[in-house]
Amino acid sequence: MIFGFDKTHMITPDEALAGRDAPIEVTNRHVVLGTPLYGPWPDGLEVIYFGMGCFWGSERVFWQTPGVYSTAAGYAGGWTKNPSYEETCTAKTGHTEAVQVVYDPAKVTPDALFKEFWENHDPTTANRQGGDIGTQYRSAIFTTTDAQLEAAQRSREQYQSDLDGQGYGKITTQIAPLSDAGDGEFYYAEEYHQGYLHKNPGGYCNHGFCQVSYSNA
Repeated sequence: MIFGFDKTHMITPDEALAGRDAPIEVTNRHVVLGTPLYGPWPDGLEVIYFGMGCFWGSERVFWQTPGVYSTAAGYAGGWTKNPSYEETCTAKTGHTEAVQVVYDPAKVTPDALFKEFWENHDPTTANRQGGDIGTQYRSAIFTTTDAQLEAAQRSREQYQSDLDGQGYGKITTQIAPLSDAGDGEFYYAEEYHQGYLHKNPGGYCNHGFCQVSYSNA
């Protein structure tokens, strides 16, 4: 709760903060990979978005994954236009902290990405990861193709089976096309969030192997 507002409550579009017309601009170069943060992307690459708690640790998980071309920290699944980090932290934008993952499907399969996703956070805790509480920390997969969506749904079923076999709870992960999540946009986070754990090696991170292995990768 913050000033009487429950941060685990998902707001409606009418309740969302107004935001602004001007987007947050960031340097168009990945501090680790040296690749662009903005499209258009080279032919053959695909984009998917993952929410798995604080985006600092989430982004590092994926820039370390072979076959990933670029990553970026940002906000997705909400309604406030061009939100700031401070606004997102109020839980009044509807966004979750998300990582844009641009990957080469000839080098890394969606299931290999889902393995990193499922294993490195707890998808059974709704609107929280550890001590991070609120809708901005909800677990989510936002897809950009029909094939990704179908693969994500299959992977959820498989990982639920893996969890069930070990006596864990039910997955709460939101899975939807990005176009159907909130206002359908991914908004880049502020410059200091991009590649945060590369810039701040001792910075906060609560990501790592969690619960059980994903058996389908």
